[in-house]
Amino acid sequence: MYDIGFPNLGIMLKNIIDGFNIFGFEIKFYGIIIALGFLFGYFIVSKEAKRTGQNPEDYLDYFLWLIIPAIVGARIYFVIFSAGDFFVKGNTPWEIFKDVINIRNGGLAIYGGVIAGVITLILFAKKRGLNIWTMADTCAMGLLIGQIMGRWGNFFNREAFGDYTNSLFAMTIPVEYFSKQGSLSGLVANGTISENIINHVQTINGSEFIQVHPTFLYESVWNILLILIIFLYRRNKKFEGELILIYFWGYGLGRVWIEGLRTDSLMVPGIDIRVSQLIAAVCVVVSAGIIIYKRYRLKNEPKVDKE
Repeated sequence: MYDIGFPNLGIMLKNIIDGFNIFGFEIKFYGIIIALGFLFGYFIVSKEAKRTGQNPEDYLDYFLWLIIPAIVGARIYFVIFSAGDFFVKGNTPWEIFKDVINIRNGGLAIYGGVIAGVITLILFAKKRGLNIWTMADTCAMGLLIGQIMGRWGNFFNREAFGDYTNSLFAMTIPVEYFSKQGSLSGLVANGTISENIINHVQTINGSEFIQVHPTFLYESVWNILLILIIFLYRRNKKFEGELILIYFWGYGLGRVWIEGLRTDSLMVPGIDIRVSQLIAAVCVVVSAGIIIYKRYRLKNEPKVDKE
């Protein structure tokens, strides 16, 4: 158990655990929060389906289809862009396999889950004869609920944070917490933290803490604002697919900024570019382009006179 603090806000959270044991089996809060994210996401989606005259049972079936592909997709994405951490020379195939499937300590990338979700939605909608864009719009707020909650799994795991900061929302984590992962210099070497963080280690009541941007919190708050925008706008959407495009535009816009603060970003192999930042930027440009094009087409469609 270790403390997590927000010193510039005068907040110190004592003895924050990242999981618990039942009959010797370790259960991580990360996994519980992901599961709750699915449940609350479905609750929102089912309500939206009822409001728009759709069958909520279709979305229950879709979510059942989605659970495994979303987790597998999120893990595959993470493993691909951090392959060096898994395919270690000297490890047996069995050891590598166990490392790859061990998600209890984190290691799920949201973009992989979203990609898997999109593929699953397309296949599901085609099989059921449903409108893909209508389904995507209906799922937009549920997706955001899952992301908002999922980021708090990062809080309990003390991960997905940014570089050193002394801003109002600066977060402190005990150096001792990272001892099970190796030395701080080793964490710099594998890209988990930066040299700048080590140079600004803080001493509080005789204990050493790193002080960083709580980027998981920034993204969670950003997504709360985005879901409010979609919630307020959804009754006035101009075309099918507009809400999911607003999601990709808004989420991408925030991720471009927030990802730039992080120290543990997945990188494009051989290129000093953050994968998530690049994908986010593409989402912003492409979704904005489609929205503008669709609205232009609607505005310039010939009016049909009603007799």
